[in-house]
Amino acid sequence: MDLSQNNYCGRDIWLTFKDLCLTGPLPGSTTCVSVLILTSLYLLRVYRRRQRTTRIRGPQSPSWVYGFAKTALDSTVTTELYEHWAKEYGPVYKVPHVLGQSRVILWDPKAISHFFARDTWFYNQTPFSKISIEIAVGRGVMWADGESHKRQRKTLNPAFGAAAVRSLTSIFQNIAHKAVIAWDAEIGSNSGNDCAVIDVQQWMNHISLDSAGIAILSHDFGALDGSDCDAAHVLHVLGSFTGVSHILVFLAQRFPSILKLPLPRSQYSKKLNLILGKICEEMLLRTRKEKETGGADQGDKSCLGLLLKAEESGEGAGLTPQEVLAQAQIILLGGSETTAVSMTWAFIELARNPDMQTKLRDECLEFGSTPSYDDLMNKLPYLNAVVNEILRLHASVTEILRVTTQEDVIPLSEPMRTDAGNSTDNVCIPKGTEVLIPLAALNCSVSMWGPDAKLFKPSRWLKEDEGTHETKETLHDYRRLMTFGNGARMCPGRLFALTEFKAVLFVLVRHFVFEMADGPGVQIVKSLGFLPRPSVVGSSVAGCSVPLRVRRYEV
Repeated sequence: MDLSQNNYCGRDIWLTFKDLCLTGPLPGSTTCVSVLILTSLYLLRVYRRRQRTTRIRGPQSPSWVYGFAKTALDSTVTTELYEHWAKEYGPVYKVPHVLGQSRVILWDPKAISHFFARDTWFYNQTPFSKISIEIAVGRGVMWADGESHKRQRKTLNPAFGAAAVRSLTSIFQNIAHKAVIAWDAEIGSNSGNDCAVIDVQQWMNHISLDSAGIAILSHDFGALDGSDCDAAHVLHVLGSFTGVSHILVFLAQRFPSILKLPLPRSQYSKKLNLILGKICEEMLLRTRKEKETGGADQGDKSCLGLLLKAEESGEGAGLTPQEVLAQAQIILLGGSETTAVSMTWAFIELARNPDMQTKLRDECLEFGSTPSYDDLMNKLPYLNAVVNEILRLHASVTEILRVTTQEDVIPLSEPMRTDAGNSTDNVCIPKGTEVLIPLAALNCSVSMWGPDAKLFKPSRWLKEDEGTHETKETLHDYRRLMTFGNGARMCPGRLFALTEFKAVLFVLVRHFVFEMADGPGVQIVKSLGFLPRPSVVGSSVAGCSVPLRVRRYEV
């Protein structure tokens, strides 16, 4: 506790106490007085902090032990609750969490903008997140805060700019064509039928892993070729792993050191870390040797080349060898896992909505030639609309959680009522407060997207439909789409992910027609794995998470 930062009266008392201490050993009576002074200062500081802190309203806790943590496991219910609570308690409210803790939820656009402007500086990763990230991918840009994050992010940005991603587009297209060949063969081997039931989720995992491996590390995992790939196996287990007790997860959020225990999920995370670490290290060593012998292009603009260039610039301005390795692992994971989930959702929604699937196919077929990066971004409006709608409705990352490093005053776009009954246009929260941005809930908010916010409706992104919901402009600062976050921590690989997503969808939808294998009314749920992956309830196909009936498109 830094008592010297207290109010003027408290500071004067503190300085007097300091002078007494410097005069030498204190007699017993003076020691008692000193203890009283310190206690008074502490109580005064606590009192003044409570006076400044805004008394925020929120729902009553259903359980001191769990709060609403158990409810949060059901993302559908939580999405509805976040908006309901915002209407009832105001655009900034608190929700009880585990062991008597609470989290402040930001729903107000101005408050969210303020949060993102201060992310990594005034708002840091929670201790739980820090340990989780370190176990999974090391101390890279996802783990870092403040100046360290700024330095690491600066070295990564060029690898994901338009110029860098433009050169990777053909890789994504080639990978998609490999899937076309494999699916054609599977349909052909299914004698007597013109279709085959394919686990689309598993195939999207393979497509995204091979794409990320080649585009980022020049390493072909061979997942599409049926190679026995350890990385693919561990990623699959992590993605669908539900063997961890929820009680342990809840306790770990209060006592993060629990994550360091040899829990099954932590063990798989460490195994994946070792697998990817070995691959990344081999690629880095090979590239370094090529540079030393003049065999590598000194102007290499690939992700790997840029990371090495950052390493060569020195530990102060660039990246340390450990950070280079961590970045490569983060990029590989982020570039494969999240995109695989999004592409899986795309084929589910297209199978559920055959008219929209036909409209998308017609646009892709009419385009004719293989689209370039610029074509994918600017000349296929319905493809862009479908992709944006998937990212809106099925965000891979559902929320952002941070902890305040100091007291902060958050501005509001309009006044709200406090628990004391007062009206305020800002909210003061103390140091150590956990603050949450509910990305998925904001993406599906009726108040921001209109009454059809929960529906899959790509046309909302087209020009002819832009003016139908004026409330969309509420989050205009975030391009209306919260999936990639914003501010200093906005996803650095968003162009990479968008390009891969569009390239794969363009190729596959031209060649195949997709239907739900167990009928259009089959229930889809989100698993509680590494990311909220979709899975079909009661699938009739053993081992398939998302079985779709896939048939060749005949012109």
